[in-house]
Formats: sequence, C-alpha cells, structure tokens
Amino acid sequence: MTRNIGPIDKAVRIVLGLVLLSLIFVLQGELRWVGLIGVVPLLTALVGNCPLYSVLGLSTCSRAGRT
Repeated sequence: MTRNIGPIDKAVRIVLGLVLLSLIFVLQGELRWVGLIGVVPLLTALVGNCPLYSVLGLSTCSRAGRT
C-alpha cells in the first residue's frame, strides 16, 4: 500500500477520530453510537493510507515520504 496521508492530515485525522469517539461517552441513547464513525479516521491515520484518496488520485504526502 502506498502512503497518501501526510503528517498534518494524519494529525487532523487522529484528533477528529478521538473527538468522534468521545461522543460515545457524552451523548445519551442510540445517538451515542454515531461516535463509532471516529474509528475510520483513526485507522486511516494509523495505516497512512486513505482508500478514498487512492480512488481520487489524491495525496497529502510529500514525494519523499511515499513508500
């Protein structure tokens, strides 16, 4: 897999993922499970590859940082 997520994009995805996951503890009822969407940005940040970026041919990673 080719990396297509740069360091700033990675940091934003981690913060966004953690914020979304925190909704599980903040919201009440069935709506709280919406927070599980936060797993997606966290996983893509940890792996370093976004499937949607691959399909669209996008990358926030510098040329030197791609593997």
